[in-house]
Order: sequence, then C-alpha cells, then structure tokens
Amino acid sequence: MEMPFPGVQFCLVAATSVLLTSLSKGGFGPALGAMGVPLMSLVMPPTQAAAILLPLLCLMDVFGLRAYFGKWDGRNLAVMLPGALLGIAAGAIGFDRLSDRPVRMLVGGLAVAFAVLDARPRAAVRDAVPGRCVRRGVFWSFLSGFTSFVAHAGGPPAMIYLLPQRLDKDVLIGTAGVFFMVVNAIKLLPYAWLGQFDARNLDLSLLLAPLVPVGVYLGVRLQRRLTMQAFYRICRVALMLVGVQLIVEGVS
Repeated sequence: MEMPFPGVQFCLVAATSVLLTSLSKGGFGPALGAMGVPLMSLVMPPTQAAAILLPLLCLMDVFGLRAYFGKWDGRNLAVMLPGALLGIAAGAIGFDRLSDRPVRMLVGGLAVAFAVLDARPRAAVRDAVPGRCVRRGVFWSFLSGFTSFVAHAGGPPAMIYLLPQRLDKDVLIGTAGVFFMVVNAIKLLPYAWLGQFDARNLDLSLLLAPLVPVGVYLGVRLQRRLTMQAFYRICRVALMLVGVQLIVEGVS
C-alpha cells in the first residue's frame, strides 16, 4: 500500500501520535508509548507506522536520557536488559511466522489486569506483587522485548515489572528510558534487514522529528508538577487505556 504525499489528516494524526508518545517518554516512561502505532495506523498500514516511529522513538530516548541522566536503577537494568535481548531475538526469529493480534490481546489483558490489581490499597499490592525480583524481571523484560519487536507493545510488560517497586518518579522514568533506548537501538538493525526502512518512511520520520523535543519537554514539566501519588495514578490509568486499546486491536 503506497502512502500518498502527506495530507492534512496524516499530519494531524501523526503529529498527535508523536507528541503523545514523546510526552509519555518525557513524563511517564513508556506508559502511553504503545498508543503511537495504533494512532498512526488510522492513516497508514501498521508496519509502515512502526517503521516511521522507530527512529523517532530512538530520538525520544536520547532527549529523555538527557533529562533524566544518572537517575536510573542499575540493579533493575542488569536484570531487565538480558531478558529484553532474548525477547528481541525471539521476536526477530518469529516475525514472519507470528500474527501480532493474539500477542496484542495477551499483553492488553495483562495490562488491564495489573492496572486493576495495582489500584488496590498499597499494602495489598505489596503483598500480591513483589518488587525487584530476578525471575520476574527476566520474564517481564523478555516479554517486553518480544512484544516490542512483534507488536510494538513493549511498554506494558516493562511497567508491570517496574510500577510495583514504587521507585521515585525520576528513577522509574530514567530506568525505563535507558531500557527502551537499548531495546529500540537494537531493533534498528533487524528492522532494516527486514526492509522496513525506505526513503519515504525515513523522510516522514524526519518531517515529524521536530515535535519530539517539544513533547519530551512538556512531559518533563508536567511530571515535575505531580506528586508521587498522582504520578502513579496516572501511570495506572495510562496502562489500563493502553491495555484496552491493545485488546480492541487484537479483536478487530
């Protein structure tokens, strides 16, 4: 499906997608990042939307890293990054064999279930969902890397692992930022190998790139005005919205 020269509808939808995703990257980690591809899929094929967004996600990661430099949890990253690498490898191997619909439904269901669980009183949440754990970290980061590659929905699994730990806002965003900076950078090579980057897609990425620092800046400013309680409440709501969106995509 060839996409015509960008019109008004494309510009509005694509700009909204990039601003929403970069705002989330700057202020709430990957909480709303999974909505970027579905929004852009309203005006283009999902594979093309993903190819256009991936270089922009890498650019968002750079601006986010600058805003939260040094504010990450190295112990979490030591657990999460190896799992994500295995997940990306599995996703690349199964890319041509798997349908992303059941993957989206699975991740969406997990995100909604976790958001409901995490909304309970904090003591009950702490008893039901433990914090840092190597086995849990490897499992959820593997699922994050896999779903990020196959269905562009790696945010919910990573947040399901990080949110129960009740990290400081900046530390949570910084940790998620470094995690996805590595994940997205690694995805560039197999995406190029699979022929996802052509001149048209790269031109559209370049056209949308100026919106990235604006969105990240707004996200950082908004996050710094929020209390910890409000921040985590927004992250839960965002996770539930993304989960519902993924379920709808998988069904429809």
